[in-house]
Amino acid sequence: MIDWLFQTLRTYPEIAIFLSLALGYYFGSFTYKGLGLGAVTATLVAAVIIGQIGITISGPLKPFFFLMFLFAIGYGVGPQFVRGIAQDGVPQAVFAAVVCVFCLLSAYLGAKLAGYDVGSAIGLYAGSQTISASMGLATDAINRLGLPADEAKKLLDAMPVAYAVTYIFGTVGSAIVLALLGPALLGIDLETACKKYEEEHGGKKELGGPGTAWHQFDLRAYRVSERGPVVGKTVEQAEALIPDHRIFVLRLRRGGKIVEATSDTVIHAGDVVAVAGRRDVLVQLIGEQAEEVDDRELLAVPIEGVDVYVTSKDVDGKTLEQLAKEPGARGVFLRRIARGAIATEIPILPNTKINRGDILTLVGRTSDVAATTRLLGRPDRATDVADVAFIGAAIAIGALVGAFVYKIGSVPLTLSTSGGALISGLFFGWLRSVHPTFGRIPSPTVWFMNSVGLNVFIAVVGISSGPGFVAGLQKLGFSLFLWGVVVTTVPLILAMFVGKYVFRFHDAILLGCCSGARTTTASLGMINDRAKSQIPGLGYTVTYAVGNTLLTIWGMVLVMMMT
Repeated sequence: MIDWLFQTLRTYPEIAIFLSLALGYYFGSFTYKGLGLGAVTATLVAAVIIGQIGITISGPLKPFFFLMFLFAIGYGVGPQFVRGIAQDGVPQAVFAAVVCVFCLLSAYLGAKLAGYDVGSAIGLYAGSQTISASMGLATDAINRLGLPADEAKKLLDAMPVAYAVTYIFGTVGSAIVLALLGPALLGIDLETACKKYEEEHGGKKELGGPGTAWHQFDLRAYRVSERGPVVGKTVEQAEALIPDHRIFVLRLRRGGKIVEATSDTVIHAGDVVAVAGRRDVLVQLIGEQAEEVDDRELLAVPIEGVDVYVTSKDVDGKTLEQLAKEPGARGVFLRRIARGAIATEIPILPNTKINRGDILTLVGRTSDVAATTRLLGRPDRATDVADVAFIGAAIAIGALVGAFVYKIGSVPLTLSTSGGALISGLFFGWLRSVHPTFGRIPSPTVWFMNSVGLNVFIAVVGISSGPGFVAGLQKLGFSLFLWGVVVTTVPLILAMFVGKYVFRFHDAILLGCCSGARTTTASLGMINDRAKSQIPGLGYTVTYAVGNTLLTIWGMVLVMMMT
């Protein structure tokens, strides 16, 4: 039975790839306190074990999935990458670039001091910085060195060995260094810093929310008494009586008839008004002074919650406080801001700036939400249909540009098809954020291209290098793990001190900036837990976009430095 299984896997290597994915995603899902191997490392380990039986995989399968993965990466971070380079995210973008240089130099010096070959150096870099994508660009670069086939294979087989050994501490260690060691080294009380940041920017931590019986915004009906403070005032004047909060009179009942309220509608004694606003404001500030009425017909207002994709140049860079004063924002409340490739949740504070490419979740009366949507951009309604023509054309264009070779003397310069696909993703992802009339790729599809694309590539690498993995690990030994610890830790410590004393980032977002520059989501989660706040995420999105791009490209650069 075992012999039949092994022979079947050798005959049909596609089965071995699917088996590697199944085992990798299953065992990679197990975590302890938020930390685990992850799908990539688990897939690599599973593929290496399966590859011990000697399986040959040929054809364009590996580069096909890797190009798909790189395009998805660029597509996801494109809006934040361009904004970070071009606008007020410049300090964070420059900081991310500096941190990426620290990561590259640490891996280069570590590999040189340890005496590692190019393949081991790339694996050390990719694992310690948890940037799996860099191995793809490095593979292209090694294949272009013009080495004999057996020597090139030896280098390529060494990569997954070093990657697997160093990746675990690259993930766990980065979270420990940033979330646990970082605040102690910098003398930061993270929870206090985040509370101070929220107070400075007008924020207030909310309890409850989606999935609970409590909801933040409500619509209630109140009868206007003879001596009520709003009698004889227009709706706009009545709403202004509570200047620190956004409340809106949406409609009223007068003489048995329901009237849709406008800003100049005058309120009379005896009217029953439907008021929308924050639940606590309605209960405490209005409910204690007015008689609440259960008027089912008056309160039967059509409402909806809509995700809106921000594309407007007029809105870009404005604060929520500024946008709340726009006529088109009347009657609408903001429930959530999602930003970046991994939809980082941004705190809702008066001074929070809205960027093009953000997705805002709005709630309110249907007509009001429609008006606000026109002010901000376009509705981002759920769909499971991807623009496959766009995906294919964009990847093809990027790969064709990347395949072009320009020679300076006898030195060939090229982006490679992989680099071209990444840059194509950055460009078209940004273009989609500005003109979202084409190129829609639903989030589940982006996830599939990103995660499965990378893991198919990793599975093929692991299966192909399986026979040489054990021998390589025996040769490099425990010292490789220790070098991984050094190369993981040094850039992070340098990043924290440079961010605090050179760039002078606020203590509340400093560690989020470091996490983003190193693209370590695990550490951001731990930092948020330690801070008991989402504020560190404000420093994550721009730095993540820049870091994810540069750290991937460094795989190719490191090959050139080592040779």
